[in-house]
Amino acid sequence: QLQLLESGGGLVQSGGSLRLSCAASGSTLKYYSVGWFRQAPGKEREAVSYITSSGGATYCADFVNGRFTISRDNAKNTVYLQMNTLEPEDTAIYSCAADGLGGPAMCDMREYDWWGQGTQVTVSS
Repeated sequence: QLQLLESGGGLVQSGGSLRLSCAASGSTLKYYSVGWFRQAPGKEREAVSYITSSGGATYCADFVNGRFTISRDNAKNTVYLQMNTLEPEDTAIYSCAADGLGGPAMCDMREYDWWGQGTQVTVSS
C-alpha cells in the first residue's frame, strides 16, 4: 500500500523559497505519476504541477509563472516541489498525490488514488 508523506512546509517571508518533499513508502514511487495540489483557506483545492513516471513535468496553473519546479529522485523514492519567489497568495496546505496509470488529465485531482496529509506553507508579507 503506497503511503505519501509531505514535508518542508513552514513560514517564510514574501520573496523567499521553500522546497517541499513528498516521500513514499510501501511501494516504489518511480512507477507513479505524482502531483502537487494546494488548498488555501476558504478556497477549493487547485492543481499546481505533476511529474510523470518518466520525469516529464507539467505546470497546471498560471500562478506558477516559472517560480516552481517539480522534480523526482527515484533513488530516494521522493518527489520535490521547489518554490521560489513566494507570495502571500501562495499560503495554503500543499499535498502530493500519486497515480499509477498516468494520462493526459493529470492536473485533475480525480485522477489520483493516493494522497498525503499535506504540509502547511505560510508566506508573510
